[in-house]
Amino acid sequence: MSDEPTKPNLASLRIQRDDDIGSSAPPRRRSAWLWLGPLLVVVAAGILWALLGMKGTVAVETASVEYLNPATAQSLLTATGYVVAQRKAEVASKATGRLEVLNVEEGDSVQTGEILAEIEADDVRAALKAAEATAIAAQAEVARVDADYKQAKLIYDRTNELLSRKLVSQAEFDQAEASYNSALASKGAAQANLQSARANVDYASVQVENTIIRAPFDGTVLTKDADVGDVVAPFASSASSKGAVVTLADMTSLEVEADVSESNIDRVRAGQKCIITLDAFPTDPYRGSVKKIVPTADRAKATVMTKVAFDALDNRVLPEMSAKVNFLPIDSSDAREPNKTVLSVPTAAVIQRDGNDVVFVVRQGTVYMNKVDLGTTYGGSVEIKGGVRHGDIVVVNPPATLKNGDSVKLST
Repeated sequence: MSDEPTKPNLASLRIQRDDDIGSSAPPRRRSAWLWLGPLLVVVAAGILWALLGMKGTVAVETASVEYLNPATAQSLLTATGYVVAQRKAEVASKATGRLEVLNVEEGDSVQTGEILAEIEADDVRAALKAAEATAIAAQAEVARVDADYKQAKLIYDRTNELLSRKLVSQAEFDQAEASYNSALASKGAAQANLQSARANVDYASVQVENTIIRAPFDGTVLTKDADVGDVVAPFASSASSKGAVVTLADMTSLEVEADVSESNIDRVRAGQKCIITLDAFPTDPYRGSVKKIVPTADRAKATVMTKVAFDALDNRVLPEMSAKVNFLPIDSSDAREPNKTVLSVPTAAVIQRDGNDVVFVVRQGTVYMNKVDLGTTYGGSVEIKGGVRHGDIVVVNPPATLKNGDSVKLST
């Protein structure tokens, strides 16, 4: 019995308490580690937040470096619009047919009456020749009938004289009179037929002329709307035909049509002087004047169209160019260098740093502090003689804390 293995006694099993572990750390040190871990996490989060705050993006307002015309600084208001040819036509054919000849390209200058294009005209030319032949035959018939008339009249006059002398009978006289009246009627009919034949010639000539497309006025070809081989027809009467062959404009009639707000239209008068600046040539403004205020308003845009004429045009001005019009005061002499332009920025973009005039230029979301050389102030803008270029984006009202290299974004 003594050789049997000892069986485990379940009563002897128990859970070991902390105070039974002799090799454990003291209780006070273990409780310190319990609160130190979370504290370290909070401190690390605070440091990270501070670092992210230092590298945060600053919201700023921006403006562009633009060309400014000093004369526009005194303008009453500004409006935008487009250059439009007041004399413009979509030149079409009056006849229907296939385009056979096209003599012009885009940009060509043409004179009044110059042949721009021709359509096939074999049928109407043949009709013209037939009408001319009929007119020739009618002319010959008039000549023959006129000869018969003269002979009949001669016989009638002679018979009438002989009758007065009792040398011919009344019957002979009646026959001569009838022949004369018949010849007179034939003469009238022949002349009427000749007039009809000549009218047919005129009509056929017009039909031939309708196949020739001519320039209605001196101008420049803006677009070519059809090509050789296309079927052209008046008013494009079918889906497969073309209406206009070319679009022509009188380049001397170019004006700016500007939309002026209804609330400002009372500040505009006919003859008022203006400065016209084309977006294509911002450094070369043009002088102009208000030609006409169209007596109706655009209900959708709440604007009134104002037509502004150029004082002088050059070949750089093209139809449909966008333009800005500065309306000068009514009593403005417009004497000070109307064609001079300067680089400018809003005055609020210039600040003082370390005794220097500086602006913050934005490039790819980062600001760079540039020293600038200032010139004359014009209203809310100031001339910049150096330090920036046209088209640069600058910060307006930069924060006092903004510095070189900061990341920025547009303010909403």
